[in-house]
Amino acid sequence: MVLNYIWIAFFAIAFIIAVVKLVFFGDVGVFPAIMDSTFDSSKTAFEISLGLTGVLSLWLGVMKIGEKGGVVNAMARVLSPVFNRLFPDLPKGHPVYGNIFMNIAANMLGLDNAATPLGLKAMEGLQELNPRKDTASNPMIMFLVLNTSGLTIIPVSIMVYRAQMGAAQPTDIFIPILIATFFSTLAGIVITSLFQRINLLQPVLLATLGGLSVAVAGIIWGFSRLDSTMMNLVGTTTANVLLFVIIICFIVAGVRKRINVYDAFVEGAKEGFHTAVRIIPYLVAVLVGIGVFRASGAMDWLIDGVKWLVGLTGCNADWVGALPTALMKPLSGSGARGMMVDAMQTYGADSFVGRLSCIFQGSTDTTFYILAVYFGSVGISKTRHAVACGLLADLAGIVAAIGIAYVFFGS
Repeated sequence: MVLNYIWIAFFAIAFIIAVVKLVFFGDVGVFPAIMDSTFDSSKTAFEISLGLTGVLSLWLGVMKIGEKGGVVNAMARVLSPVFNRLFPDLPKGHPVYGNIFMNIAANMLGLDNAATPLGLKAMEGLQELNPRKDTASNPMIMFLVLNTSGLTIIPVSIMVYRAQMGAAQPTDIFIPILIATFFSTLAGIVITSLFQRINLLQPVLLATLGGLSVAVAGIIWGFSRLDSTMMNLVGTTTANVLLFVIIICFIVAGVRKRINVYDAFVEGAKEGFHTAVRIIPYLVAVLVGIGVFRASGAMDWLIDGVKWLVGLTGCNADWVGALPTALMKPLSGSGARGMMVDAMQTYGADSFVGRLSCIFQGSTDTTFYILAVYFGSVGISKTRHAVACGLLADLAGIVAAIGIAYVFFGS
């Protein structure tokens, strides 16, 4: 529903601005430019979706091996000591923990198709324990914030889009996204814990969150001491090594489980093919709407206005071109994806704005969509502090993404 209003607004604003340009400035080329953009954008959307087929099939095939090989279950066991303390209101050993762990682990591995049904199942289990059926419980809100903060280890889809848009090194945003999404998730945990009065100074939580924070700070410090060329080389090499190691680990896990890794890969690859085909109409719709909005000059006016305001503060405004992706992400995943693709197409996949748009896309999740789907599935109408915690986590991810982009890709 939100995307419906946004899509209509793109065309309405574009039409108003085009009329103003034609009547008051005599710009007779604005309407031809808008119509040309509709054809160009729809062609671009189809070409991107077609190009996604092979790479998306590859990665979803690898992910299916990991899923059947027990990697998700292994991650659930590793996370259990921390999660027991983040959900103090849940009975220890309750079956709902299994679905919570599986959902978070699937999200971290980028298994969206597996994560959503597991999340809905977890929400059903949490609702059974909820004494007030129309009001979100503390465990529900913590669970939602962990989802909306977008903690992802492997941002497969973003790397695929970068490859399709011609990036020289599609994986160069791997480590920046990992760091940005960590800050978003950490902020979400801290903020929600403050609302729910969860003691974060417990040894297990303190060791886990503190240790991860020190590790991330060390990574940022280490990369900040390198020049841009060496930073790009080290970051890209590290990302590629880690990704290849993950593939090997998934295959090894599948072999240990004695599953047919080839059949598992083919099963996942089929899902990749269907996913690539399924997104064509959505990508066409979003990119055409954005194309019309940009061709009318509305996007330039918006960005120039924000740049002017930022300039008044004396701060660097290079990041403003990527801001539409950040603003769209809490509202719509497909809308933010379209903004990301538009930024890479307009500024270049390897430009600062293009890379920052990708980091924005990977640093948080679609907060309002997740809240609507998960709470709606169990009839929750009173969300309490869920929206505030989710949006504050998003804000932390956006701020972190800007800073990290300047560290890794700033001139």
